[in-house]
Amino acid sequence: MYLKQISINNFKNIEQTDLEFSQNMNCFLGNNGEGKTNLLDAVYYLSITKSFFNNTDRQNIKHNENYFIIQGHFVRKGNDEKIYCGVQNGEKIFKRNNRQYQRFADHLGIIPLVMISPTDISLINDTGDERRRYFNSVMSQLDIVYLENLVKYNRALMQRNKLLKQIKEKNDIIAVFNEQLNEYAQIIYHKRKQFIEEIQNYFTQVYAQVSNGGEQVSITYKSDLNEHNFIDLLENSFEKDCIMQHTTTGIHRDDIIMQMNGYPIKKIGSQGQQKTFLIALKLTQFNFFKQQTGIAPILLLDDIFDKLDLQRVQHLISLVDGNGFGQIFMTDSNKTRMDKILGQHKKSFSLFNVEKGKITKIT
Repeated sequence: MYLKQISINNFKNIEQTDLEFSQNMNCFLGNNGEGKTNLLDAVYYLSITKSFFNNTDRQNIKHNENYFIIQGHFVRKGNDEKIYCGVQNGEKIFKRNNRQYQRFADHLGIIPLVMISPTDISLINDTGDERRRYFNSVMSQLDIVYLENLVKYNRALMQRNKLLKQIKEKNDIIAVFNEQLNEYAQIIYHKRKQFIEEIQNYFTQVYAQVSNGGEQVSITYKSDLNEHNFIDLLENSFEKDCIMQHTTTGIHRDDIIMQMNGYPIKKIGSQGQQKTFLIALKLTQFNFFKQQTGIAPILLLDDIFDKLDLQRVQHLISLVDGNGFGQIFMTDSNKTRMDKILGQHKKSFSLFNVEKGKITKIT
């Protein structure tokens, strides 16, 4: 699968552009703040139906304009896929082959895509909320049962939390919500556990390939349900929940523990090691998507080479240059580094210059 052509109007600092791409590698060169990342985010929109960086659609409209439009022509399993995204006056319209979606969630998984960005560092440094959000996004794109139960769980959780603000004693309604939460949580918990177990070995292999080092890395699933019955947890935490006025236990508090050599990578990992860890995680996501769908996702690499030594850069390029990868979009502000990368690249590529939101192909 690949993106053949894109048309962008009034998206962030890109006023208007029409571009055609290589089926292999597409490189965007320019200083910081010129619009390289905005171009990648437009491609991301066509896959995930929202921005990688900003969930508020109207804030992605170019200043002094009242709409943006992104249109992409993809080739998927030999078939044309015309994807349209338009936002105006707070309303978003999303279409596939001229048919408008009633639910944006129905588009997830149609255009598989993986983005690696400097902002991924939040997965290491921020709270478990960020890690849950990431894993929920990955799993929801490929598993409609997971997504549906996640939506139901969050709805029941919101209703239980609202009730906790109004009562002081257990009642039948709380018991009903407890049963609902338990039903949805069991499905979510077992799918999360299975997912982490399935990707663990590949993740460690990719890290070793990119780093060429001796560090041992791991990702493990931390959940209240690992050792306890969820109904019992809800019953035992009721008084605390009433005081806090929200549900203090459950799969909405799960976390993914990221370690290197048995210690949190947040504490002992260098910037290069942390970045390599995140790259390995995202490439594992890529491999999982490919295994599940039979389609190599589009890979977006946004300014990921900063803080990586030359050896790690070479190992990474060698890895993504292999036959298992398809179309790649890459940004960098360092022309010398880009020249070295392209000199190492074995396949055809297209090179673009980005300046003040204007994107021109370099021939």
